[in-house]
Amino acid sequence: MTEDGKIPEVSLLKFLKHSANILKNPLPFHHNNFQKKGDTFRLNIGFNKSVIFSRDAGLVEYVLQKNQKNFVKSEIQTKDLVKYVGKGLLTSEGEHWKKQRKLIQPAFHKKQLANLLDSIKQAILLEYKKITVNEELDIFPIYNDLAFQTVVKSLFSSAANQEEINRLQYITEETQKMLVKELRQPYLGWWFKASGKIDSYLKLTAEARNILRKIVQERRESNEKYDDLLDMLLEAKYDDGNFMDEEQLIDEILILFTAGHETTSNSLTFTAQLLALNPEWQEKIYEEISSLKEQDLDLMSYVIKCQITQQVIEESMRLYPPAYFIDRVNLEEDEFEGKYFQPGSNLLFSIHEVHRHPDLWEDPDAFKPERFAEGGRKYSSQYFPFGAGPRKCIGNNFAMFEMIIAVTELVSQYKIVPGFDEIDIKPLITLKPKNAILKFQSRS
Repeated sequence: MTEDGKIPEVSLLKFLKHSANILKNPLPFHHNNFQKKGDTFRLNIGFNKSVIFSRDAGLVEYVLQKNQKNFVKSEIQTKDLVKYVGKGLLTSEGEHWKKQRKLIQPAFHKKQLANLLDSIKQAILLEYKKITVNEELDIFPIYNDLAFQTVVKSLFSSAANQEEINRLQYITEETQKMLVKELRQPYLGWWFKASGKIDSYLKLTAEARNILRKIVQERRESNEKYDDLLDMLLEAKYDDGNFMDEEQLIDEILILFTAGHETTSNSLTFTAQLLALNPEWQEKIYEEISSLKEQDLDLMSYVIKCQITQQVIEESMRLYPPAYFIDRVNLEEDEFEGKYFQPGSNLLFSIHEVHRHPDLWEDPDAFKPERFAEGGRKYSSQYFPFGAGPRKCIGNNFAMFEMIIAVTELVSQYKIVPGFDEIDIKPLITLKPKNAILKFQSRS
């Protein structure tokens, strides 16, 4: 084996020198390092503390799929995020994760999701009523509310009142902002604890859990069936015949809120911006959905046949992947193409860089949905919008169906005009849009 020192290094001094810029947006700093150091480099972030950054698609595939048993999620998710959302599918590991995944997977089968599509569509149409024609507006807040509402409606039907929904959304978003500060300013960890800042956010989390506990208890006592995700989770049984306990159920619901709404709202916003800049693709979508509406299809069949819309969304997620970093830690020493990884190495994969790698994509920075004409599987070894391997996002079909409905309903009603010069980003836990100013012209 080669020495792990063979991985090029970026010094702690350089990291500290650029720390203010990294806090605002780490992507230019990492891109510069990839350009100078190659597809994999080690960033020193403290004394005897480092992170290995990579945009090597082969290494991503090796870690997430081919040798996934030797890699677990880092403490960012299994410890730092856990304190805000609990030990659900996203944050758990080992046997606990396997047990939960097996239990919850059936709720996200296409057959089950078909029952939710109508409520998803209604939630989307309700949010689109906030759009005022011929006036510039930031579309992100609308999509942020839309994505949260679709998760709520799919989970709870009408069990939660609007005040509770608003509070849950506020707490979900505020705790994520705090986590970003903790991750990007690790040198202030002592201050966050000593000042009581972390405790104040943990109190918010406890409040969210109490709201959810009340909703769950009311559903149990009602003895009514709604065929929503909450019903499915309440009725799901482990191999031993037992049901999920209440605290675990709340953990899973918090994870669905966190992972289920933010990534979708980001993707929909970037997609709308890309369509605004590329009006010919708006017309291609409009022609496709006009043709499909003549066929009297059920909603699931309609969604599956919206292939041009799907191509546009796939390309949007290539250029702006919501989960723009994926982290792993190896349990035992490992080696990949001459690079040695000692046990406990922190690996951080830049999906944003993989998706724009000039060796993997023709015109990597250009918007070309036609590259996905044969579907995303053609690029399965270099395209990871929902991750890969056993830990691939359980809600990938849910998210894609929701986004297809949202995009087709938008394009069927409006022509989208840009109110910005170029797409701007705000990288937090997920890749967020910034200043997504658009104008909508009615098609009717």
